[in-house]
Amino acid sequence: MQSPDKEAVKETVRQPPQHAPLVQFPVVAGQLQIGGQPLTRLADRIGRTPFYAYGREQLSARVKSLREALPAGIELHYAMKANPMPAVVGHMARLVDGIDVASGGELQVALDAGADPREISFAGPGKSELELRQALAAGILINIESFREVTLLARLSAETGYAARVAVRVNPDFELKSSGMKMGGGPKQFGVDAEQVPDLLAQIGQAGLGFEGFHLFAGSQNLRPEAIIEAQQKSFELALRLAESAPAPVRTLNLGGGFGIPYFPGEQRLDLAPIGQNLAALQARAKQELGGTRLVIELGRYLVGEAGVYVCRVVDRKVSRGQVYLVTDGGLHHHLAASGNFGQVIRKNYPLAIGNRMDAEMEPGVSVVGPLCTPLDLLGERMSLPHAEPGDLVVVFQSGAYGVSASPQNFLSHPAAAEVLV
Repeated sequence: MQSPDKEAVKETVRQPPQHAPLVQFPVVAGQLQIGGQPLTRLADRIGRTPFYAYGREQLSARVKSLREALPAGIELHYAMKANPMPAVVGHMARLVDGIDVASGGELQVALDAGADPREISFAGPGKSELELRQALAAGILINIESFREVTLLARLSAETGYAARVAVRVNPDFELKSSGMKMGGGPKQFGVDAEQVPDLLAQIGQAGLGFEGFHLFAGSQNLRPEAIIEAQQKSFELALRLAESAPAPVRTLNLGGGFGIPYFPGEQRLDLAPIGQNLAALQARAKQELGGTRLVIELGRYLVGEAGVYVCRVVDRKVSRGQVYLVTDGGLHHHLAASGNFGQVIRKNYPLAIGNRMDAEMEPGVSVVGPLCTPLDLLGERMSLPHAEPGDLVVVFQSGAYGVSASPQNFLSHPAAAEVLV
């Protein structure tokens, strides 16, 4: 009679989960190629594992394909919280129309990367007085998220003589359906409730702040175009109503993002065609009904997520009661999302590979774990992977967003992961 562990492995093999095809990085002679280099050579060049590698070619290709799918004139902003690595921000700043930051620290990175201050916006529900002073001095657009910020900005602008450029971040009375993370609808810490915005706009006008537009963000990580279209349409209609109370014409309307990428078995890539058609219709309406307001789409994960990989090295191969474990030098302290501890309700496997043995025979029922003293340190559970031994390189795909900066790197004091743009 087989043990329960072996039965579980057998069941996994019988119906292997399938991820969406991953074709962004080529394979040559059995090795994954990143930036035109075999993975083992890149690892030698970096000098250590674990590391994150982001592909310039993949970043540029994503922006190009997005621009081809969306109507001309739709502005594309990069939400750098998805990946604030300075080299990545510098590369993206040359490709997109603007950068959205979420802290004074991110603002400094964006400015150092050469982003145009006139095309930087700052969102966040808890901006400090120091951060607002920084933003005023830089001349960027500040997304107001509370009545407190109006009062603070009026005082700081009077004290410093720096003109305040502001937009209102609205907490809409709807949410992005089927989104991975809901950021609108109901009570939220983000933005100002839609029903309170007219009063806020009146205060902005009385304070003499330079009103420029609205920012609406209903949710993130959505793979259903119809849900994104509905949210964009509702956002536009809400902005139309609120514009009647605005102290100045609406120059920019940031419709947020929400575009998702496939991570897990059964997920399909987002179809951009209907979204582009909807934005073209909204663009035409903006010209007629809002006097030519610029429409902005703000994306983070969608621009950079598929352009990155996380790479760690197998340090041990263990078999425990019939279960194969590949123990690596990386784990949840570097890649919290892949471990399932960054917003997943039910843990699912990110797509994994053995990057230097892409053409090796597959081995079923393999779990990939890290070096930490916790069972949560799990990168892949009972997966079919090429046979691997100590020294081989495990690759976690879809790792260009919310990787290093969203992970507890100091946990248990292991070395930090390196980052490279190639």
